[in-house]
Amino acid sequence: MTTVGEEMHALVERLYPLCRSITGDGVRATLDIVGEHLPLQVHEVPTGTRVLDWTVPQEWNIRDAYIADASGRRVVDFAASSLHVLGYSVPVAATMPLAELRDHLHTLPDRPSWVPYRTSYYTPEWGFCLSQETLDAMPDGDYEVRIDSTLADGHLTYAEHVVPGQVPEEVIVSCHICHPSLANDNMAGVAVAAFLAKELAERTPYYTYRFVFAPGTIGAITWLARNAERVQRVEHGLVLACAGDPGRLTYKRSRRGDADIDRVVRHVLTASERPHRIDEFTPYGYDERQYCSPGFNLGVGSLSRTPYAAYPEYHTSADNPDFVSPEAMADTLAVCREVFAVLDRNRRYQNLSPYGEPQLGRRGLYDSLGGRSDAKQAQMAMLWVLSMSDGEHDLLDVAERSGLPFDTVADAADALRDAGLIKA
Repeated sequence: MTTVGEEMHALVERLYPLCRSITGDGVRATLDIVGEHLPLQVHEVPTGTRVLDWTVPQEWNIRDAYIADASGRRVVDFAASSLHVLGYSVPVAATMPLAELRDHLHTLPDRPSWVPYRTSYYTPEWGFCLSQETLDAMPDGDYEVRIDSTLADGHLTYAEHVVPGQVPEEVIVSCHICHPSLANDNMAGVAVAAFLAKELAERTPYYTYRFVFAPGTIGAITWLARNAERVQRVEHGLVLACAGDPGRLTYKRSRRGDADIDRVVRHVLTASERPHRIDEFTPYGYDERQYCSPGFNLGVGSLSRTPYAAYPEYHTSADNPDFVSPEAMADTLAVCREVFAVLDRNRRYQNLSPYGEPQLGRRGLYDSLGGRSDAKQAQMAMLWVLSMSDGEHDLLDVAERSGLPFDTVADAADALRDAGLIKA
């Protein structure tokens, strides 16, 4: 896990400098790099395409931007950080006094050395983001202002990776790829998703897993609009974000509140004894709110470490590769692995010999436990599975009611099924 954590961190460092937005070449460059780790199907959706109640906007690209003083020195330089430009800024080339320029400058007075992240996706604006310290050091006078950007008809870009399973029913794992130089939000989530997909591909999972890498909000809405038929096959889902900071793990329930993914994540986090928090659903946050909108009402929750807007570095230049750690990303990946392992094995069974306790010894089931250090525990698991296999309770119910480890319960169910005592 240490090696995997370091590899994920290296991916974050590589992705971090790119200027991403909800459209544009920065998104494509990001997907090109992720595509080196796993094959992606990239989709290009033209400007003007109607997607549910939204319309795909014009594509934004930027080549250069700066504020220069009278000597020509660049006081603020896009080349130093993609955060320095208000996202989706329209082009500008002008000279103006600082008093006029101030209306287009964004700072964080309470964090004077940090640069904020700001956008103006759907309103034609322009602006710069800079540290308060830089602004305080700018004397009155004229400044050259230039933003070399284009807003033109183009495409919205998103990508998918599918890990085939034993059944066509799907689990979606979604993460947003629209933020510029921010490491935790959300390149850490992208890295964890990419490595999780690679791990799942090494085996044949029960469910089919679909990984969606899309711009926030408009990207998820576009995916939903273009996959109306496939949505019916989505059984479970997880939005990954803020996956690399030092905080405790946080899970936000789906809108349903009791979807299988909600139950499984709660069980895994509790059983692991990791510090964690479970939050109720709210219609604000990341793309879980799109997947959980009432027309779709999918069982999709959101897993992060410290949630959005709950850490000072959120949406600032302090959310850099030093803020995320290999250890935290490896821990997030481990939890995802455990969650999907439980999800893949969780079933409801019907006891085929429900009148009295069946004779397990005659079927060799007790003998099969010989040599196991947890033989007594495994025997109890068989009895619990038989008792609760009424077609209404699943194996997670058995594990939680019995207090036994889920894997022990699932192994017992496998043995009972093979012996013809229960059926899915």
